[in-house]
Amino acid sequence: MSAVRQEGKDKIIFVTKEDHEAPSNAELVEEDPNDPYEEQGLILPSGEINWNCPCLGGMASGPCGTEFKDAFSCFHYSKEEIKGSDCMEQFTAMQQCLQLYPELYPQEDDAASKKTSKDSAAPEEEEEEEGPSGLNSTPAPEQDSNTSNTESSPGS
Repeated sequence: MSAVRQEGKDKIIFVTKEDHEAPSNAELVEEDPNDPYEEQGLILPSGEINWNCPCLGGMASGPCGTEFKDAFSCFHYSKEEIKGSDCMEQFTAMQQCLQLYPELYPQEDDAASKKTSKDSAAPEEEEEEEGPSGLNSTPAPEQDSNTSNTESSPGS
């Protein structure tokens, strides 16, 4: 015989092998579009944007949430032949806001270019540009080569 237990919004049903052999008499409940536990996706059945969708990654609620909502709404509702081409002002405002919070919204291009420039820069140039604070960022093998070659050391 099956056993039923209610835990919060969930109903847990334990069944036996005999229960599985008999045809199911379970009643299916029609989905409620207003159910807060029901996943709605990005676009609600009404056609409106679901700002609580996890697919937005919290962008709608961060410090640039208003700018993001303005730009995304403009794009979503755009009627232009090239969708969103009428939203440059909103996307520019969002981009300017995102640049004010680089720790929250790191730009992939910036991170990649910083790594590339550090990898390709000569050790002498790094030390001259960065000064004493750049000493810790210079790899040890390059420091060893500097000590053996005193002609290229800064201050010589």
